Amino acid sequence: MENQILELQYALDTFYFLVMGALVMWMAAGFSMLEAGLVRSKNTAEILTKNIGLFAIACTMYMVYGYDLMYGGGLLLDGISGEGETYSNAADFYFQVVFVATAMSIVSGAVAERMKLFSFFVFAAIFTTIIYPMEGLWTWGGASVFGIYSLGDDFGFLDFAGSGIVHMAGAAAALAGVLILGPRKGKYDKDGNSKPMLGANLPLATLGTFILWMGWFGFNGGSVLAMASKESADAVAMVFLNTNAAAAGGVIAALLLAKAWFGKADLTMALNGALAGLVAITAGPDTPSALVATLIGAVGGLIVVFSIVILDRKLRIDDPVGAISVHGVVGLWGLLAVPLTNSSASFVGQLVGAGTIFVWVFGTSLLLWLGLKAAMGIRVSEEEEEDGVDLTECGLEAYPEFVTK
Repeated sequence: MENQILELQYALDTFYFLVMGALVMWMAAGFSMLEAGLVRSKNTAEILTKNIGLFAIACTMYMVYGYDLMYGGGLLLDGISGEGETYSNAADFYFQVVFVATAMSIVSGAVAERMKLFSFFVFAAIFTTIIYPMEGLWTWGGASVFGIYSLGDDFGFLDFAGSGIVHMAGAAAALAGVLILGPRKGKYDKDGNSKPMLGANLPLATLGTFILWMGWFGFNGGSVLAMASKESADAVAMVFLNTNAAAAGGVIAALLLAKAWFGKADLTMALNGALAGLVAITAGPDTPSALVATLIGAVGGLIVVFSIVILDRKLRIDDPVGAISVHGVVGLWGLLAVPLTNSSASFVGQLVGAGTIFVWVFGTSLLLWLGLKAAMGIRVSEEEEEDGVDLTECGLEAYPEFVTK
């Protein structure tokens, strides 16, 4: 009887892992729609090609070596079948690989509208094989940082589902790329003033945000890593509740700040507010009350509005979709919010963890971007950028009947 119960728990936890992984995979559609809606129509097909391409590359390269580097297991020839303690190893790999693709998706939107497609794909291959798995090894993998210190044992660093490990890491890689690429042609005038470059399809961007909101339940809920007991079921329910509450708080705060600052409700800020709330709660969705989770998300919604404006207007960092602000700046806030409700974490430990992730990912990404720039170039020509990268990189247009020459 005991063996039957254990087998049933194993089956349920494995099935739960797979379903939650499928929800996270659905976030790839959300990123695709969000980014397609926020870029100009002449660059839509290329951004969609980027998103499906990076997902395939991430899945393949993490299978070949990334998973083995991060957790020890999953080499292409050896396979990853077999049993873990409470769920199938194959289910664990599937759940982990969609997280890798999520981190890489963050980079896609930030470098949009001016980057060579296959240079981006080369970056994606190396990022998902080495750069992301290495910082994952030091955090979720439990290894010490180059044998010097342990984020978990020495500093008590906690990141439940990846505010730092996934989101801030993706933003750090994106920031490095944006700094090397430079702004889009015409984004800033001769005096350095920012000029708006409006997205082509805000209904599509809104759909993408709702898809991401839904997929985030798998992102955070699946990170409980179990479902087949009363305790774990209660934990999953609380994580779902807090994830939703934080997203709602982010929307409300971003809308109110936009109304007070700009005099109007700003849809793009509301969308980024929802994502900011989700990123903020991801580091610790298991310990706050629903009210506190709402406040954590609301602070994220406020931060993202300020960050987007400052990066764009003051620092002249051209990020077409606000990815660096949403996932990077708010990702740091998410890490720092953990000690507010979890006594096992400290602000010092969270800062050390955040600093380690950022320095590693930003530094290695910067070197990689520079290497790709020297070896094959990373930016399209001014003429190609003016015509749109749909034609030059993909040979087709997403909206051919609406484009006028």
